[in-house]
Amino acid sequence: MHAMAETLRLEIITPQGTVVSEDATMVTLPAIDGQIGVYPQHVRLITQVVPGEIIVHRGAEEQFFAVGEGLVEIDAHTVAIVTDMAIAAERIDEARVEEARARAEARLRDKISDEEVASVNASLVRSLAQLQVRRRRKV
Repeated sequence: MHAMAETLRLEIITPQGTVVSEDATMVTLPAIDGQIGVYPQHVRLITQVVPGEIIVHRGAEEQFFAVGEGLVEIDAHTVAIVTDMAIAAERIDEARVEEARARAEARLRDKISDEEVASVNASLVRSLAQLQVRRRRKV
């Protein structure tokens, strides 16, 4: 009898609530220094998450999420991500995202303050992260 393969507890929390709380065999996430793959027994680490794709591996099964800006705290048994956005690939509505992107780009062409430019750019980056995940995983 083999013991269960070790797993990690993945928690993804957004302002809307907990999006994911489950066990995974590995988690791939977009950190500030590039993609990192986290296995059980990972060294303790706190780093920044950048807009992109989180891949949750459960044995042979994989699930994909578009993620925004945030922080991740990793230790031997847990990956805790706090982010402004996390959307399962199958829930991303490509048309809606495309429309948001077009709207954001139109806003950028108007004369708006630097502050607003920063926030529109941030939402643009989030839209693009969603679209990329969605296009790579035609669901």
